[in-house]
Amino acid sequence: MYPRPGAGHVPVLRLGDILLVTLQGDLYDSAAQQLQQDLSETIVSAGVTGVVIDISGVEIVDSFLGRVLAEIAAQASLLAARTVVAGMRPAVAITLVELGLTLPGLRTALDTQAAMALLEQPVVLSHAGGTRRERA
Repeated sequence: MYPRPGAGHVPVLRLGDILLVTLQGDLYDSAAQQLQQDLSETIVSAGVTGVVIDISGVEIVDSFLGRVLAEIAAQASLLAARTVVAGMRPAVAITLVELGLTLPGLRTALDTQAAMALLEQPVVLSHAGGTRRERA
């Protein structure tokens, strides 16, 4: 577990080359900032290539949490790691659409297992400089 758990702290687990974050309930400002810092530091120090954020325990998503997820994905991308959000409930997806939050840079998966499989797929650079999945 990285780093030390504390009040309002969100644990970050390393599973091989992937970090797993499980959000439960509300994520407040201080915990969100600490999570972003913990993830960035762990991506660099551990050399991981992916981050899975499991939000199956989150009942309600507001614009704050949507922004936090997008910022985590952007930071991870700048550090050469991909981010997948797993376990999104239908009500949460509807809320995100209603709020107009598209969450750029984030991939989604129905559950953690599917998210891990998605991150295991190779990514290659396209001619235009973007990314695309390599076909098997």
